[in-house]
Amino acid sequence: MEISYKQYVISDDKSRIDVQTVLNFLANSYWASRRPPEKIKKSLQNSICYGVYHNDKMIGFARIVTDGATMYYLCDIFVLEEYRGQGISKKIVDVISNAPEFEWMTGILGTQDAHGLYEQFGFVRDSERFMKRLPQGRKIL
Repeated sequence: MEISYKQYVISDDKSRIDVQTVLNFLANSYWASRRPPEKIKKSLQNSICYGVYHNDKMIGFARIVTDGATMYYLCDIFVLEEYRGQGISKKIVDVISNAPEFEWMTGILGTQDAHGLYEQFGFVRDSERFMKRLPQGRKIL
């Protein structure tokens, strides 16, 4: 899957992920700064990954852990600082939360400071930090 957004491309092609950019960003994040690089690399191998690209430079990222049937965990979302304020994070969450493979699943995530972003896509606070999104598909009677 590849989607154009403004002058950016959002892709789930894992071969395009710039692992060093992910490692560098997560090393300085509040949520993953204690993860060893080898664990981050393994998590990339075992997850669905989305990258956001400006020309060929990766400037954003999101990772999804899922059982492929009932739930997904949305995590490690970031946009490099110099690209923020352009709606890129919002577009990543939009692409993922409206993807046919995830719309019937319960989505969960953890955040300290971005509740408003995720609430726009149907996530609700489940505690102070965690949020969830119930499946959005049509009801079957």
